[in-house]
Amino acid sequence: QVQLVESGGGSVQAGGSLRLSCAASGLTASVMTMTWYRQAAGKEREGVAVLWANSNTDYADSVKGRFTISRDSAKETLYLQMNSLKPEDTAMYYCAAFWLSGSWFSAASNWRYRGQGTQVTVSS
Repeated sequence: QVQLVESGGGSVQAGGSLRLSCAASGLTASVMTMTWYRQAAGKEREGVAVLWANSNTDYADSVKGRFTISRDSAKETLYLQMNSLKPEDTAMYYCAAFWLSGSWFSAASNWRYRGQGTQVTVSS
């Protein structure tokens, strides 16, 4: 059974940092395309960062230069290092694996496996 379990969320002040983790089981995360996306209250889901199976990365314009997606293959864990956090980064953050269709960053993207999310709150 595939499981993706996020952790590392919390409350920080603007300018602070957090590192999110997504522990994968039941799949070989090291060879899959995986992503972090977020959904703020009352807003559409948006992709934040993607780590392609070939190890290339892409980021939403809103987080470029501040967020870094990475993977520890030995631990089957995906990370999102978030620096210089802003209040507009406040959202529930989810990881997902196995890209099926749609642009990775859009609300219409489809992923086979998703986690339950971890809340990030950034205060000004």
